[in-house]
Amino acid sequence: MDISSNNVLLDDEGNPHVSDFGTAKPSRPNNSNWTSFAGTFGYVAPELAYTMKVNEKSDVYSFGVLSLEIILGHHPGDIIAAISLFSPASGAHGTLLKDIIDQRLQAPGKQETEELIKITKLAFACLRQSPQARPTMKQVCASLSKENLPSEGLFSTLTLGQLLEPGLLRC
Repeated sequence: MDISSNNVLLDDEGNPHVSDFGTAKPSRPNNSNWTSFAGTFGYVAPELAYTMKVNEKSDVYSFGVLSLEIILGHHPGDIIAAISLFSPASGAHGTLLKDIIDQRLQAPGKQETEELIKITKLAFACLRQSPQARPTMKQVCASLSKENLPSEGLFSTLTLGQLLEPGLLRC
């Protein structure tokens, strides 16, 4: 699939639907055919640059990009580049989540804050460099269905570095 903000349409109730299946093609089990590049630049998983093999973890990566784009209000390319380095020197490590989210989301209530933290943490998990380290979409769905962790007072001090730490918040 080609998961990007240009290919997600909302219906009358605000439910999202993927509208472009241009990269989907049937394949046989154990098929190792390489394919020509297809997808939207800025949403494709980094491993496609050197393997050109698309799998379910490629879509997980695209979902992470799209999730962050919704939270930030713009494509997260600069943040993805900074977190891929994940070092205190990268600049992103100490950035506060509250300082980068879309300003239209400012002053979220307690429930919205909990959802925002959970989805951001999950998006970062989807953006891990190694496809094997990313969750499956089944795990993503299960995580989105779980009850939120208490976030009282956490939102105003939560950094991107903390969201990248595997043990801080469960996703």
